[in-house]
Amino acid sequence: MNKKLLCAALVGGLGLAQAASAQDFDDRWYLTGSAGINIQDNDRNTEDAPFATLGLGKMVSPNWSIDGELNYQNPDFESNSNLNWSQYGISFDLRRHFWLSNDSWHPYLLAGLGYQQVEEEYDNFPNPDSPGNREDGTFAVKLGGGLQADVGRVKVRTELAYRIDFDDNAIGPSYDGSIDDGDDFADLLASIGVVIPLGPEPMAAPPPAPVASCADMDDDGDGVNNCDDKCPDSQAGQTIGPDGCPVPVAIDLKGVNFDFDKSTLRPDAVAILSEATEILKRYPDLKVEVAGHTDSVGTDAYNQGLSERRASAVYDYLTSNGVDASRLVGPNGYGESRPIDTNDTAEGRAKNRRTELNVQN
Repeated sequence: MNKKLLCAALVGGLGLAQAASAQDFDDRWYLTGSAGINIQDNDRNTEDAPFATLGLGKMVSPNWSIDGELNYQNPDFESNSNLNWSQYGISFDLRRHFWLSNDSWHPYLLAGLGYQQVEEEYDNFPNPDSPGNREDGTFAVKLGGGLQADVGRVKVRTELAYRIDFDDNAIGPSYDGSIDDGDDFADLLASIGVVIPLGPEPMAAPPPAPVASCADMDDDGDGVNNCDDKCPDSQAGQTIGPDGCPVPVAIDLKGVNFDFDKSTLRPDAVAILSEATEILKRYPDLKVEVAGHTDSVGTDAYNQGLSERRASAVYDYLTSNGVDASRLVGPNGYGESRPIDTNDTAEGRAKNRRTELNVQN
């Protein structure tokens, strides 16, 4: 196969292939070492030989790594094992890793560029300085692929690659002491190696902080989350309803007053009690005391009974209009003991003939 075509095909495949998925990567520097067999290009006229490498590398992204690697091999010539041929060099190899699944093994492709130093003895008979010696340096490219496995702290690589050595001055293939111009050689390298990360294992990234929502926040500290809080600026000490809004400590029944010596609800009082009933329905956790009061006209005992009858009239109205009795304390009468205005005037006494709903929670 044309070696230039081989280079183009493998480099193109390296650039175009896509991974099914990528994962987080360990960006520590690592040491590499490998051993394998170099199946020599037939044109070299050398035996296949073992080789060894030692290198330093690093993952530079979840899919890409780069290694610098030293290599050495010392094969025998097929025709004359007494002649020395050795080669050592350095290469910089770029690997494209493919994380195809959660398995520990994953494939990769590689492309490398390097420099190889050759020391070659050749038969220079009948010259008295035979055997001759050639030392030369050449550029080389490496193309191939392999598998890498994570087996704990140490990773394992198995690799197969072509190294194309542009050695235009090789003498060995001709064995006539002349320079065989225009030679380049493609050796097949099969190896197994290890990857040893340096330094402590990186800590796993902490999980992302949960995104706070209004349901998890209570900016004004009233016990109602921001989503449900219709009054986000309530103050400490206020009694707060389930919608986050302050509720009055006493529900205002101003206007629910009674005629002198009467405990029946007047028509104007019914409208006010209807509104109070809606407030209680709006705040189902609210518990109130139903309290009745009188003015000071009459005996204490009479006024006590009258206040209780007035409280009962309001209590009966609330329960008959959908307010659960378990939310009501009373009905309680306080007689004339809690005036809110003077009993010295008709107007003041009218204000004192009243009922109240006093919040208990």
